[in-house]
Amino acid sequence: MERGKMAEAESLETAAEHERILREIESTDTACIGPTLRSVYDGEEHGRFMEKLETRIRNHDREIEKMCNFHYQGFVDSITELLKVRGEAQKLKNQVTDTNRKLQHEGKELVIAMEELKQCRLQQRNISATVDKLMLCLPVLEMYSKLRDQMKTKRHYPALKTLEHLEHTYLPQVSHYRFCKVMVDNIPKLREEIKDVSMSDLKDFLESIRKHSDKIGETAMKQGNDPYVAEDLVCPREEAQQQRNLDNIIFQQPRIGSKRKPKKDAYTIFDTEIGSTSPKSEQDSGILDVEDEEDDEEVPGAQDLVDFSPVYRCLHIYSVLGARETFENYYRKQRRKQARLVLQPPSNMHETLDGYRKYFNQIVGFFVVEDHILHTTQGLVNRAYIDELWEMALSKTIAALRTHSSYCSDPNLVLDLKNLIVLFADTLQVYGFPVNQLFDMLLEIRDQYSETLLKKWSGIFRNILDSDNYSPIPVTSEEIYKKVVGQFPFQDTELEKQPFPKKFPFSEFVPKVYNQIKEFIYACLKFSEDLHLSSTEVDDMIRKSTNLLLTRTLSSSLQNVIKRKNIGLTELVQIIINTTHLEKSCKYLEEFITNITNVLPETVHTTKLYGTTTFKDARHAAEEEIYTNLNQKIDQFLQLADYDWMTGDLGNKASDYLVDLIAFLRSTFAVFTHLPGKVAQTACMSACKHLATSLMQLLLEAEVRQLTLGALQQFNLDVRECEQFARSGPVPGFQEDTLQLAFIDLRQST
Repeated sequence: MERGKMAEAESLETAAEHERILREIESTDTACIGPTLRSVYDGEEHGRFMEKLETRIRNHDREIEKMCNFHYQGFVDSITELLKVRGEAQKLKNQVTDTNRKLQHEGKELVIAMEELKQCRLQQRNISATVDKLMLCLPVLEMYSKLRDQMKTKRHYPALKTLEHLEHTYLPQVSHYRFCKVMVDNIPKLREEIKDVSMSDLKDFLESIRKHSDKIGETAMKQGNDPYVAEDLVCPREEAQQQRNLDNIIFQQPRIGSKRKPKKDAYTIFDTEIGSTSPKSEQDSGILDVEDEEDDEEVPGAQDLVDFSPVYRCLHIYSVLGARETFENYYRKQRRKQARLVLQPPSNMHETLDGYRKYFNQIVGFFVVEDHILHTTQGLVNRAYIDELWEMALSKTIAALRTHSSYCSDPNLVLDLKNLIVLFADTLQVYGFPVNQLFDMLLEIRDQYSETLLKKWSGIFRNILDSDNYSPIPVTSEEIYKKVVGQFPFQDTELEKQPFPKKFPFSEFVPKVYNQIKEFIYACLKFSEDLHLSSTEVDDMIRKSTNLLLTRTLSSSLQNVIKRKNIGLTELVQIIINTTHLEKSCKYLEEFITNITNVLPETVHTTKLYGTTTFKDARHAAEEEIYTNLNQKIDQFLQLADYDWMTGDLGNKASDYLVDLIAFLRSTFAVFTHLPGKVAQTACMSACKHLATSLMQLLLEAEVRQLTLGALQQFNLDVRECEQFARSGPVPGFQEDTLQLAFIDLRQST
């Protein structure tokens, strides 16, 4: 029974499944019915399913038949209506066909026109799109054209700015075009081209600056020589420093009332250049024509002589390209090389002042340019770099000057060189360079200058002494008298009272030597000017140099004259008189130095002049030479003595040679009237003693073995002649019989 229930349950499930499949077949698209049928065949009850399917088909057929029977009359009516409409439809079709034919015929031209309009609309749309694209590309092309023009006119910094705008602003908007890609590929090449061309311009500028440094330096030194222009140089520099402290922008303002142009910095120049529509010419390589200045009276400055724009352009270009450090290193390296060339003096520099002037001009020109670069750029050169160059320049310049100045033997050239060095130092000091070492070196050159002066004045004194006639200066009129007194400080009331013609006691070399000593002092004073020395230092320098002139140069010249072989007693006497008057004039030389230096001996310890000692030594040498000369003359006369020691004749007069000798001595001592009494007395006593000694030697010669009475008589007459000369007082000032004592031994022998 249970088995029967189970079979019944399975039958119900199968029937339900078959019912579901049938519904699925009825509702599913025919293309998708395959899986449903397969599920039937996979089962075991497909026979029963076929039965159910047949049953379902019969049911549907019955329903269709019922439906057709229900709508058949309507179908017949519809067919009847359709047949009626077919005729009308055919007629309508014919009318439509005819109308279409007519419409096609009539609308053919319109179709053609519409086709043309369509093409025009398409072209218009394409043109509009093209215009839009061109409008987008046009700024790029314009900027590129502008870039090429700027490159062509060598406006490199604006070209670089244009290139930046082109690369970052315009090209990204049209980057998909092929020509833009070409431009993008060319941008690095253009940058390198700008970089190379600007560097080439810088090299041309540096070469031109090297060649024209002397012109720049000459102009700067002219400004330094003009106190007003020098003041204008200093004041703007101070104002510029204050301005830099405020806004860190280097720009030098002109002094109020000055004609100097303001110094523009690199940024001001490039702001002007970028905003200008006219290209800036760079064919001058940085050097401007001074003759084109509008104001002829204006002294041009470095910024007026030099166009620094190549430096500024190259600096800005390298800065923009991120290679500023490379540019700075290159610039400094090249300028260091140029500095070494400038500091190398020519081998013949010492021959002329122009050689020194050109050397200084080049150095000044170099540092004026560097100073301008320092104050018009931010960091291209710095103070440490400038100081390093200046230290090198200072040491090399001082070494060169020491070497070449040592060859100078002309004091005028040395003096001109000193003035040139002072101008050189003052000019660079205006630009802020320390120059104390230059002034210290000038003190060394001062000693050399002193030596050259001494050599020069040695020749002057020699010419004066050689050309002098060693005779008192004759005066025939008051005018000549005043002229001589104006040249030499001489006062003698007795001489003033004497009528004309009259004579000064000294010869012409006295006022000449005195005036030359003053000229020497003036020459020493000229060198001390502008050396920043105190009056005391100048006074001490002049006194020391003058002492060298007196004790070495003049003393040597006087000694050479005194020691000459052909000098006579008259000349020696005049030299003694002259040196006596020159000795008295030393106090006037002291006053002269005091007046020109304004240093009173009472206020400071001043060096005294050694002129008194010099002239005393010369006078003593002349006195000794007089004594020697007199003795030589006496010896010459004694050589004429011809005593016959065996004669038997008794003479009644002195020997002829002795008479001539006594006459010579009288005339000689008559010239001694202007000599100091002691000198004349000493000379006379020396002559008498030498005469007595010489006569004694004649008497006591070894060859004289015996004497006759006649010979003794003749010798006695000669001794009496000598005693008579001594008693006559040839030189005043001797006490009674003092001069005769020179012959006392000779008298006792006879």
